[in-house]
Amino acid sequence: MRFTKQAFALAATALLASTAFSASSFAAPAAPAAAPATPAAPPAKPVDPNAVVATVNGEKITVSDVQDALSNMPPQMRQLPPNLIFPMLVNQLADQKAIQIVARKEGLDKTPDVKKMMDAASINALQNAWLSKQVTPQLTDAAIEQYYQQNYAGKPPEQEVHARHILVKTEAEANDVIKKLKAGADFGKLAAEVSTDTGSAKQNGGDLGWFKKEDMIPAFSTAAFAMKKGDISNTPVKSQYGYHVIQVLDTRTDPVPSLDSVKDKIRQALIQKYVREAVGKATSDVKIVRFDPSTGKQLPDAPPPGTPGAAPAAPAKK
Repeated sequence: MRFTKQAFALAATALLASTAFSASSFAAPAAPAAAPATPAAPPAKPVDPNAVVATVNGEKITVSDVQDALSNMPPQMRQLPPNLIFPMLVNQLADQKAIQIVARKEGLDKTPDVKKMMDAASINALQNAWLSKQVTPQLTDAAIEQYYQQNYAGKPPEQEVHARHILVKTEAEANDVIKKLKAGADFGKLAAEVSTDTGSAKQNGGDLGWFKKEDMIPAFSTAAFAMKKGDISNTPVKSQYGYHVIQVLDTRTDPVPSLDSVKDKIRQALIQKYVREAVGKATSDVKIVRFDPSTGKQLPDAPPPGTPGAAPAAPAKK
């Protein structure tokens, strides 16, 4: 059992970025190097994205379709030479097109279950497109830099503690643990024997690793951060989980991370922020009416969180 906070955030459903692949990448391979006396071959011309690369029962597959398929592939696959990946993707798209044609011929697109799934996919695509339109323009280097300055560079380095603990149910048990430790008992072995935090006790002798003050429940953090390296609790530390006996293994100052090391994390935080704002914008432009499913009666409008009369937000769990 780890006593860290659980983060709560609205997940962004939009695909907010993709890797573009130039149509010129699908140009014919350059000619082999000629003898010195032979003039060099002219560079390959860019390929028209609308150029047809295959047809299936007359339905066209274009260079643009291949580009779209490539953008959805894993990054390592996109690194393959165009003369290898191009025919592979054309074959894949032709197979998919063939399946779609046969499925429609059999009327599967008219069956309730399939139609429901197709409608859901269409709705999801529309939502993603709108969210992407709202969010992507805001995900600039300047926004990332500003977030970094406000939330990382502008804050002093944080203290961290590396500690382990033994958790028991009663104060008497905790005092007995302290007595045994003071007498020379091995902390890790004792944790494995008596700690009710079986996750940390069985795996690594009660070791909780490095953590910042806000990562742990207040009672635990207050005690741990008041101790020095090598200290063991003189008195049990009470929390909602029971009684802790703590040993601080080490302390350190967590350096301010570089922008590059947290850029992806900042990007995700900004996506979550912008998606929340976009959802708020959408809901403010429409009228939402809620009903009690058991009676069919209309429910009163719920005020937005944080406004007078709104239900209090749930406290963060640790």
